[in-house]
Amino acid sequence: MKGKIMSLTFFILIFSFSIGGTFLLGFVINDQKEKLSDQALLVAKTVSQLPEVKAYISNDNFDLATRHINPVVDEIRDINGAQYIVVLDMERRKYSHPNTAEIGETSQSGDLNAAFSEHYYTSIARGDQGDMVRAFVPVMGEHGKQIGVVVAGYNVLTIGELLKSIQKEMLITILLSLLFSAWGANTLGRHMKKQMFGLEPHEIAKMYVERTETFNAMHEGIIAIDKDLKITIFNEKACEILCVTERPSTLIGKKISDVLPDTRLPEILELDQPIYNRELYINAHSIMSNRIPIEVNGETVGAVAMFKDRTEVKKLAEELTGVKAFVQALRVQTHEHKNKLHTIAGLLQLGHHEQALTYLTQVKEEHDEVTNFLNERIKNENISGLLLSKISYAKEQGITLEIDRASRLTTFPVNLDHHDFVILFGNLIENAFDALRDMPIEEKVVHVSVDEDDDVLAILVSDNGIGMSEDVKSRIFSNGYSTKDKKNRGIGLYLIKEIVNKGHGDIEVISEPNKGTSFLLTFYL
Repeated sequence: MKGKIMSLTFFILIFSFSIGGTFLLGFVINDQKEKLSDQALLVAKTVSQLPEVKAYISNDNFDLATRHINPVVDEIRDINGAQYIVVLDMERRKYSHPNTAEIGETSQSGDLNAAFSEHYYTSIARGDQGDMVRAFVPVMGEHGKQIGVVVAGYNVLTIGELLKSIQKEMLITILLSLLFSAWGANTLGRHMKKQMFGLEPHEIAKMYVERTETFNAMHEGIIAIDKDLKITIFNEKACEILCVTERPSTLIGKKISDVLPDTRLPEILELDQPIYNRELYINAHSIMSNRIPIEVNGETVGAVAMFKDRTEVKKLAEELTGVKAFVQALRVQTHEHKNKLHTIAGLLQLGHHEQALTYLTQVKEEHDEVTNFLNERIKNENISGLLLSKISYAKEQGITLEIDRASRLTTFPVNLDHHDFVILFGNLIENAFDALRDMPIEEKVVHVSVDEDDDVLAILVSDNGIGMSEDVKSRIFSNGYSTKDKKNRGIGLYLIKEIVNKGHGDIEVISEPNKGTSFLLTFYL
């Protein structure tokens, strides 16, 4: 294998040098033409600005003019290495030329026409001796009137002439290239063998196929990127969960942002630390993701994400949330009904039958009024049940939970569902209860309002509790931050912030110590 690699590598290197040399020669010739064009234009402009040229080209004595102009121009031609510099008047008579026999002759070249119309330009003419770069510059006299033209020409070296001029350097380069190519081929062959752990190509191909099929057999989506944000792994389950229609094999090497514009995987390269069990909304799908940086020899070379579809998990969570709310509601209602039964029993024992009947009617009307309101205005039984349980719980705690009777909730913002709103209402109301628990006031009130129109959904939860300082306000949405010394606190408001961000909404907090707090959540429908 090593001999084959060396032979193939040697051939590729030699072939590459040959191709590279051809392109290099072409580049050098083109570069030479550009430089000669600039030089010819500069020389022609210089001659056109000479006072002697301007003065004598307007002289009626042609012989006197040529005797003064040609030596000056010829000296400039020798200094700048030009093939020729020709000065012509408006009748196209030549005042200077390397071949003195041409002086006084009239030029019939059509290339001069534009120059006699005050145009500056260069051109390349092909002749028997090769390409010639020419520059055409008008000579302007007094009052801006054109009085002649200067033409400067330079020979372009042919490929043969160019190679002949650098033949020594070229031979040294070829010999060194051959020497280093042979050394490089040998070194590369040994290095490749080492990098492949002594494996043969067919063994590596087999391992690659097995690795790909192993990833595809997993029930979790797996996506990996390198430090250039290019996809290195994208298994079939990832395509299925995120509804990517392309085949996984066609995604390898693409930019992750081109496949998933709202990807959150690149931030792991920036943070350089793992993030576990985070719910994300990617490509219009909710997933539970673990994202981990890939390290090789202590250096982060990429990142990998392993994730599951949150649909089934959310269904289970919603069921558990419903059961929990139901259990709490039952406990509160059991306690409340027990108190009401004691009241009714006391009235009956005292013989106050009318009062007992009135009390029963009042309790029923209050219950029916709240229940009917929630059923009519809140078009989701999970949220209605949650609010009903919170009303009963508030009574038990000596708190009045007021729900604005103009409230209405019939639809959810993009990316959000009733599970998210259960978390929003549950945490906001529970925080309001916490803020009122230790307040030495008689009227403890929590106010909830839901304002919905065609474009905006606004949720307001306010209390007249303990309030917050500016320092606390700036930190309340941090994960794990809490003003209470209890475990498993400091998560609720963090979850609220995450949900608001997921729904592309805004959240505003207004609070004053010992006067209360208001949370205003705004979503755009």
